[in-house]
Amino acid sequence: MGDTVFLSLGSNLGDRKAYLKKAVILLKKAGVKILKESSIYETEPMYYENQNKFLNQVIKVETELSPFEFLKLINRIEKELKRERIIPKGPRTIDIDILLWEDKIVESEELKIPHPLMLERDFVLKPLLEIEENIFHPVYKKRIKDIVRGK
Repeated sequence: MGDTVFLSLGSNLGDRKAYLKKAVILLKKAGVKILKESSIYETEPMYYENQNKFLNQVIKVETELSPFEFLKLINRIEKELKRERIIPKGPRTIDIDILLWEDKIVESEELKIPHPLMLERDFVLKPLLEIEENIFHPVYKKRIKDIVRGK
């Protein structure tokens, strides 16, 4: 049995819904087991606001890969789906972020788990709490819904 991981998927270019679905298909083809998928939410862009609205979703998966191997898989999938990093936080066909990896904490230049911006992004929190209401944040050692209530 592998590790349980929560991923955020987002797209704001082209057929946004198709990109989300294709990302899930490519994860499955790579041997990642999809456990749960949230609803898809349409949201306004953050940070770089001069762009199209996003479709966002959170998925719960199981994988035998290490966090760094999984990051390489994500990068391959984003490349296959024509993700271009021209403008930081700008438009993209697909964006896949690792939100949580069981109770692991990873702190490196290339990877940070839990995702450092997760708690300020409602477009991540709403679908995350939809599929896992009582999930804990390993750094704060509190349920995420309790952290959000304290905002």
